[in-house]
Amino acid sequence: MHKIAPLIFVVTTFFPLASMATADAHVQSERELRDECSGELTGVRECLEEKAAASEVDLKDAEKRVIDVLTQWDEDTKYVNQAKAKFNASNKEFVKYRDAQCAFASALGGGAIGNALAMRRFACIAELNSRRAFQLRDLVSDRPLK
Repeated sequence: MHKIAPLIFVVTTFFPLASMATADAHVQSERELRDECSGELTGVRECLEEKAAASEVDLKDAEKRVIDVLTQWDEDTKYVNQAKAKFNASNKEFVKYRDAQCAFASALGGGAIGNALAMRRFACIAELNSRRAFQLRDLVSDRPLK
């Protein structure tokens, strides 16, 4: 029995982290997004704008998934309602953070023309939305449902 406890600790601690790191590796950074779009014939700005729009759809899907899981969560109504309220507050704060962070990312373009600044902003939005969507899905992936 004493040999099983450390094994359970290792399995429950490190395997979720390993799977999270693997899944997170698929979320592209701003730089990777800009690099990927630099080869597009339609134009870098348009490509990044499309990636930002697609990430918004993905984020909305993840948010809907959270609400669906919380609605079906096998927990006392009091705690379900608390989680929903905190989720709503978290979403509002995320939007504030994303807007501020992407304004900063855009500002790092310095004296570049507006199109280049917009490209930095779209890449930032796409990355942060994608990371948030991944995070939300991961947070509710193990909730026991009714």
